[in-house]
Amino acid sequence: MSKKKTDRSPAGRAALADGRIEGHGDGHGLLIPDDGGAPIGLSAMEMRQVLHGDRARVRVTGTDARGRPSGEIVEVLERGNPRIVGRLHKERGKLVLVPEDRRIAQDILVPPGAAGKAKPGQVATIELVAQPSRHAQPVGRVTEVLGDYADPGMEIEIALRKFDLPHEFSKRALAQARALPDALRPEDIGKARRDLRDLPFVTIDGETAKDFDDAVHAVREGKGFRLRVAIADVSHYVRHGDPLDLDARERGTSVYFPRRVIPMLPEKLSNGLCSLNPGVDRLAMVCDMAITPAGKVARYEFYPAVFRSHARLTYTQVWASIEGGRATLELKTLYEVYKALFQERERRGAIDFESVETKMEFDARGKIVRIVPEPRNEAHRLIEECMLAANVCAGSLLASRGQPVLYRVHGEPAPEKVKALREFLAELGLALPGGESPKPQDYAQLLAKIRRRPDFALLQTILLRSLKQAVYTPQNVGHFGLAFEAYVHFTSPIRRYPDLLVHRAIKAVLADQRYSGVDWEEMGRHCSETERRADDASRDVENWLKCFYMQDRVGGVFEGSVTGVTSFGLFVMLDQYYVDGLVHISELGRDYFRFEPNRHALLGERTGKQYRLADRIKVKLVRVDLDTRRIDLIPADRT
Repeated sequence: MSKKKTDRSPAGRAALADGRIEGHGDGHGLLIPDDGGAPIGLSAMEMRQVLHGDRARVRVTGTDARGRPSGEIVEVLERGNPRIVGRLHKERGKLVLVPEDRRIAQDILVPPGAAGKAKPGQVATIELVAQPSRHAQPVGRVTEVLGDYADPGMEIEIALRKFDLPHEFSKRALAQARALPDALRPEDIGKARRDLRDLPFVTIDGETAKDFDDAVHAVREGKGFRLRVAIADVSHYVRHGDPLDLDARERGTSVYFPRRVIPMLPEKLSNGLCSLNPGVDRLAMVCDMAITPAGKVARYEFYPAVFRSHARLTYTQVWASIEGGRATLELKTLYEVYKALFQERERRGAIDFESVETKMEFDARGKIVRIVPEPRNEAHRLIEECMLAANVCAGSLLASRGQPVLYRVHGEPAPEKVKALREFLAELGLALPGGESPKPQDYAQLLAKIRRRPDFALLQTILLRSLKQAVYTPQNVGHFGLAFEAYVHFTSPIRRYPDLLVHRAIKAVLADQRYSGVDWEEMGRHCSETERRADDASRDVENWLKCFYMQDRVGGVFEGSVTGVTSFGLFVMLDQYYVDGLVHISELGRDYFRFEPNRHALLGERTGKQYRLADRIKVKLVRVDLDTRRIDLIPADRT
């Protein structure tokens, strides 16, 4: 990374900074310095010569109205958008592409002869042939026509290109996948694998799952339990540096959209050879654990095995059989293991947030018809606790043997976040235990105390926002939220690249070797970035679908809860539809509303009217904009 530079010209030693350009839909932008310094504001005039994602050198020339640094572009260091997806429009006789990524505020000129067969109104991908400058807009040529904007599934095609998601496997990777057998062969099993085919392992997943990473089996052993977690042995087929590995590394993770998955591995592996389908022999890496009655892992062992899933079960089936007293002995034992593990979770002080998951339902033509809550039951938790136990054992093994790997870390909350949290809680007569450096059990203790309060949703949201985001890194700083000292992702190698790396590392340790040839720091950054990229793309598609769904409901009045408070207004989730919209601050009345971030509130200076996170509010839907993924609301009492 470049370091901040100082201009020693006679003009006056103004600071120079290299960094990445972050655009805004209104035309303004920021330079995010490489050295972590404060963002530098760029005017719309300065932004004419760059696009969001470019790298540039900027000279700090002053400060803006809020006292933040502002500057001018000295040099463009690197262009970040070889291709751009958007919609074609005819403007004053010229064809232009309006980028789907609203952080790119400039339209791209498509000259005569550069459009191919593309027509105005269609969605297309263009290749930039001339970058923007102070005096000229960018120019591009159409390389791909995706179709009409309203075509079913177009929102996903746009997201794949907007977020630069790899979605086509290389020819070499596909050739390698085709060369793999359709079923397990005797030579794949070898002599070193344990044969667990007689044990009644089962998979437990959602109704629509197609790739099965994990299977579980438990029996009573003395006063405690023996829990085996079998995970698909993807590393047997995908070796370091081969074409399948390079494609999987680039993707970093499978990406899940409503009605479509962009897998990390070709379907022959993800839904076939590596998927733990029922009744067929599969290769696995097994975490074999002895669990005490109190839920502690007394000992563990990892080994390669051959096994078969004896049943493909769903969360709904399992919980119905347990709750109805019809569970098999194996399921009853798994449930007892879960209760023991959960007891240990509570003793350890892991933070347990409640959330409502939703799913979208579509008709036969692919049109969204409703958004409904997706209830979680104790079968979900059963599998989660089994997977957590296996992940912790994997982290413990690798840490104890000094094998470099990517840990899944969740650092302690930042002091300034804790301070703001304490100030907010103090206003409500509440306190977070633990002094200046609270521990996970301090959060868990407070959550237990407030769980029955009417404002629990507000308080839980505030607690959650005080925590850091989990990332992948070779530096083991533990997992704060789960209260684990060493934690890795081991249980999903079909869909997460860090898990595949963990499998290779474990195999190296078992062979008294070292898994090398990986820049672990760079790999941690890459896997964290691909995870965020996948989340951003999924969220973008969901937001588009939500806007499409709400188009026919403009003019309706709905009850909702405030889910976000910002300097420019309130985000409100509508109860009936699980959709968020914005009440702009200008719609809150003639009062002057002051944003108080530590209180998560907007406060009217004249009237004393207050809007806070989790407040109940009745709103009217006044506008839906598919292009910007925006739903505009106003307070119902203003209509």
